[in-house]
Amino acid sequence: MNVLKLDPKYHILVTGGAGFIGSNLCEALLNNGNTVRCLDSFATGKRENIEPFLKNPNFSLLEGDIRDLDTCQTACFRMDYVLHQAALGSVPRSINDPITSNAVNVSGFLNMLVAARDAKVKRFVYAASSSTYGDSTNMPKVEDIIGKPLSPYAITKYVNELYADVFAKTYGMETIGLRYFNVFGRRQDPNGAYAAVIPKFVMQLMQHQSPVINGDGSFSRDFTYIDNVVQMNLRAMIGTKPEAVNTVYNVAYGERTDLKELVGLLKGYLSEYDAEIKNVETVYGPERKGDVPHSLASIDKAKSLLGYAPKYDIKSGLKEAVAWYWENLRS
Repeated sequence: MNVLKLDPKYHILVTGGAGFIGSNLCEALLNNGNTVRCLDSFATGKRENIEPFLKNPNFSLLEGDIRDLDTCQTACFRMDYVLHQAALGSVPRSINDPITSNAVNVSGFLNMLVAARDAKVKRFVYAASSSTYGDSTNMPKVEDIIGKPLSPYAITKYVNELYADVFAKTYGMETIGLRYFNVFGRRQDPNGAYAAVIPKFVMQLMQHQSPVINGDGSFSRDFTYIDNVVQMNLRAMIGTKPEAVNTVYNVAYGERTDLKELVGLLKGYLSEYDAEIKNVETVYGPERKGDVPHSLASIDKAKSLLGYAPKYDIKSGLKEAVAWYWENLRS
């Protein structure tokens, strides 16, 4: 993992720290010598993601739910920074159960803001979402032009941005929202009904099962490798320009790949390990409700205000991800 270096004296809370993105953030911070507290309810996070950190004296685990304010206040106590990743992701999950998604993503987020305010943390960096762009057809997506949300999940993530803005103006907090664009990489769960497309396709192909594309394969995404996301979180945490704070940023690579091309790339990289994979056929199914047809981010704002410089494009990121999945998840 090649990430930004920062002062090792900081005490940093990572909520959702046992999840895909959160555990990668914990790892990067610990490797830098920081003191890290992980808050996770293990609703979606996995203990095996943080197992290597448990013997590190700079790491501590607090098991709890962000829907409980007391837990949030305990988690924020004596922390310098908060990297808030805890949420219930997935558009389909939010459509199936909007009440729980709202309780975690909105009420839980508000609890964390209140706890961070009371603990006087230096800065609150939180996971926002590209789903906030909703039905906007503007391409590439720029931070100050959004449309109407297309799912309950998208609503919750937009409400997060509104709350963060109000807390910044009302209480003088420093907040930064990071609109993630289709993050992928090591430790991303390939299993379950709400698995992300890349790990799901990888697992199906490794088992010689046909990957199922929702739609005709023309839908496109700005797929973003995990190390780019880690870099952006660290830059958001320590950025010093006054105009860089109390705003939101796209976190992406700035290129889009359609799903048909994605499957082709995965077949190519996986075939280096198992030649039969290149012969697995692709199946096309119905489009999913709430899906945005195309997603492409402008990352100019992140580059100019935070010095963001993503190192992994889709091809180099997929090579890294495929190698990790082949080593760790092949049955």
